[in-house]
Formats: sequence, structure tokens, C-alpha cells
Amino acid sequence: MKTFELTKTQVINSSIDNVFDFFSKPENLKAITPEKLSFKILTPTPITMGKGTVIDYTIRLFKIPVHWRTLITKYDPPHEFIDEQMKGPYNFWHHTHKFKKVDGGVEISDKVIYSIPMGIIGQFLHFLWIKRDLEKIFSHRKKVINDLLVNNISNTKNGFERENR
Repeated sequence: MKTFELTKTQVINSSIDNVFDFFSKPENLKAITPEKLSFKILTPTPITMGKGTVIDYTIRLFKIPVHWRTLITKYDPPHEFIDEQMKGPYNFWHHTHKFKKVDGGVEISDKVIYSIPMGIIGQFLHFLWIKRDLEKIFSHRKKVINDLLVNNISNTKNGFERENR
């Protein structure tokens, strides 16, 4: 099985508790996922994160809904958690989220190891589309995370909106 790796790091000016609290709420995934993926959580909310938590959701790929199920295999607040795909579009998906206090705030690092189905055709699709699409998703996520956690945007019942001051 051919695997690929995606690593991303960003530093934001916030506390580690605030950052981990945000990431420990799967309901916040919708806010950091590009709209074109039509992300929807199927698991009843609120979801309590911890080792063994299973989260079901759907995304749309080429307008086709895809069921994705992840399992939290490690949960070490406020420093790290790992989600692994149980069912979804990849043969293998292992996503490590790490949070570390640094000068200027918190370093958020993501490491995703994944494998594409369909053998050589999947590798060709990875080269043509999948790798670039994942890069775009994580670039979007980086901008949104900065907006949500640094630029005074708070969680409300209807999603995220700017605080009025």
C-alpha cells in the first residue's frame, strides 16, 4: 500500500486551552471545512471527545455524498489527539493533531498519513487532483482557524460570527 504524508503547521496568538477546546469539539469541523465539501456531522451532538469516540459525517465529492467515520485513537488534552478513518474515501487515514505552547501563542501541527484506493489509478488521481485538493482544504482551514481563534470571532448557537464590541 502506497502512503502519502501531509504536514501543516501554524502558530496563532491564543492560549493552548482555548485552541484545544476548539479542536476538541467535532461540531467545529464544519466551520473549518470548505463549503464545497458540504460537511455534515451525522453523530448526535454535542459529542464528547475522548479515546474511543466515533464520529460519523458526510462530505460531498463530485456532488456525491460520502460517509466518513473516524475513531479517536489517542486523546491527550491539551497537547494531542489522533483520529483514524474507519470508513471513508481513503484506504487509510491517520491524522495527528498536536498543540504546543510557543513564543507568540500556540503551534498547531497536523500530520496526515493516508493511502488512496484504486492502485495505480488512485496514485494518478492523487498526482492530478487529490494532493492539490488536500492542500487547498488545509490552506482554507488555516485561514479560518486564524479568523475564529484570533480575530474575535466567537461560537454562537447558529455557528460562528464576529463579536460585536
